[in-house]
Amino acid sequence: MNIRLMNKLKLLIFLVIVISIGLFLGCKKDKTNTFPSVYVDFYIDPNSTIYLELNTPGGWVYLTGGVDGIIAYRVGVDDFRAFDRACPYENYAVGSRVDVESSNTTAIDSNACGSRFVLLDGSVLKGPATKPLHQYNAVYDGQYLHIYN
Repeated sequence: MNIRLMNKLKLLIFLVIVISIGLFLGCKKDKTNTFPSVYVDFYIDPNSTIYLELNTPGGWVYLTGGVDGIIAYRVGVDDFRAFDRACPYENYAVGSRVDVESSNTTAIDSNACGSRFVLLDGSVLKGPATKPLHQYNAVYDGQYLHIYN
């Protein structure tokens, strides 16, 4: 082989290696928008006068816990939902929280991005958020509501 061909072959191998490394490093999975790991496990009595707002379907209360507080929402007589108040738009940043609107069916992050969410399932009603609210398990046994992850 002549020297020019060897140099071109070395250059080609070098470029393949550099491009491969660039592609490998550039394809890292984006883990910046994952929900923080927090432990949630508590019971409340939704029929208690302490939680009067939860006594009827469509009622809701704010609870302590989760990343930025929890919204407990009564969908039906025996059906509840529990969502973290942390808005999913900016990496669930603490302080970027949703508040239930006067309709009692939606929640909005009025402090930061303006995203709106449906309280039936936490889905995005209006962006810029593209992920739903983080939902916790909410199991009602007829007397107590167990909220946990």
